Amino acid sequence: MVFEKNMLTHGDPDDEEEEAPAEEEEEEEEEEDMVDPLETIRAKCEQTEHCVHYKERLEACESRVSSRSSTEEECTEELFDFLHARDHCVAHELFHKVK
Repeated sequence: MVFEKNMLTHGDPDDEEEEAPAEEEEEEEEEEDMVDPLETIRAKCEQTEHCVHYKERLEACESRVSSRSSTEEECTEELFDFLHARDHCVAHELFHKVK
């Protein structure tokens, strides 16, 4: 009997399931509008002259390595140099936006 009363007072469970996807869609739309400031600053910093130089070196290394069928060369040093230059720029810009 308690089960029947719960069903009568709470309505049809199928109706509740139909409402949930609408709420999820609204949450997804809100999440799409949010932009991570870190990603924006990283993109901006990658365009600076200092970072462009390291990115060109990294791309040259990657194309050299991918053109060979067997090589032990890796582009680890070039990657670290590029990331270091970009993160150095990001650090100066990001902390001005943090409150």
